[in-house]
Formats: sequence, structure tokens, C-alpha cells
Amino acid sequence: MIGEKTICLSCLTKIPQTDYHTINDNPVARLFYGRVSIENATAMCFYEKESIIQHLMHGLKYKHKPEIGIFFGQRLGKLLSESELYSDIDLILPIPLHPKKERIRGYNQSLVIAQGLVETMPIKIEENVLVRVEFTETQTRKNRWERYENVRDMFGVKNPEKIAGKHILLVDDVITTGATIEACARHLLEVEGVRVSIAGIASPAR
Repeated sequence: MIGEKTICLSCLTKIPQTDYHTINDNPVARLFYGRVSIENATAMCFYEKESIIQHLMHGLKYKHKPEIGIFFGQRLGKLLSESELYSDIDLILPIPLHPKKERIRGYNQSLVIAQGLVETMPIKIEENVLVRVEFTETQTRKNRWERYENVRDMFGVKNPEKIAGKHILLVDDVITTGATIEACARHLLEVEGVRVSIAGIASPAR
């Protein structure tokens, strides 16, 4: 565990956490009702503007601090490993970045989170199935529909035989409107027998 060199224990206690991993019908899961069929969805922390978790997620994505993703991934994995709702996950898929954006950032923050997650929830990460096929502009200032329009055709599935019949956990950093995850899940669910659950580090309180 990375510990206080990533975030001090005092700050960690000030990050409000959800218990969504224990409840099937929770505010993150409700984001997807009527949009795409999922098994379960959770986010570990509440996300607020100017909060500690916002600054940490900003550091992960834009300040080249992958250790933040590892740290929170480990904590998320521990919670999920103790939850009956996530007991039959077969594979973990991080939300992919377009290669151009990944080169700029230096890493995919969702993959870094997944790498931390499997340290405490030992399940295989599959990187060669869900792919980003086009480069999209930033989602930051878009509303829910604009976000979905921006990403709905930007993902694809290759090597579908690797996920047929599997229960997949899609991993991302911050779940806001759920548009990116919805777009990914739609493609994955076209593969026979696939079930999809979702886990993120943070999501706004609803």
C-alpha cells in the first residue's frame, strides 16, 4: 500500500465515502436505468468541486501522479472483494484512452486504477478487447446528452471471444453522467453472454 506519501491519513478521513458497493439500487446504478443493462454499479467516494478527491483525481489525470490511481484502486478492490454483488466478476476492463491522448498523458488513468484494484481483488485485467477508435474532444463542459453524442461511436470491441459469457467489471476514475461507460457497455453487451458491472473511484452526490 502506498500510504501517506500519496495522501496523508488526515486528508483521507475527510473524503466522504459511499456504501454503494453493498447496494444494488444506488444513485450510480440509477444513472444507467433505461439506458443500458448493467448488473451493478458503484463509486467509492463522493465527488465535490474543490474537494480533496477532486484535486487528487486532477493530479492523477493531469499532473502525472499514477500512484494516486494505484492507491485508490487498492482501496476500491478491497471493498469490492468483500461485496457479494461483485463476487463473480471474471475480467476487469479499464475504459480505454485514444492512443494520442495516452501518449500526451503518459498512461491511461483507468488502467492504473485497475492495476491497483487487482492487488486486492485478484482478477485478470484484459486490455485487448475494449478499444478507443477515434479521438474525441474533452468531455468536461458537456451535458449528459452531448457527452453521449461525443462518445457513442468512439469505442469498439476486438477479440470478442475473450469476453464471451463473462461478467465484466468496467473501471473508470470519475463517473459523472455515465455517457462514456454507457457507450462502452453497449458494445460489450453485443457479445454473447456478456454481463457488465461498473466501478469508479468517485461520483457526484445525487
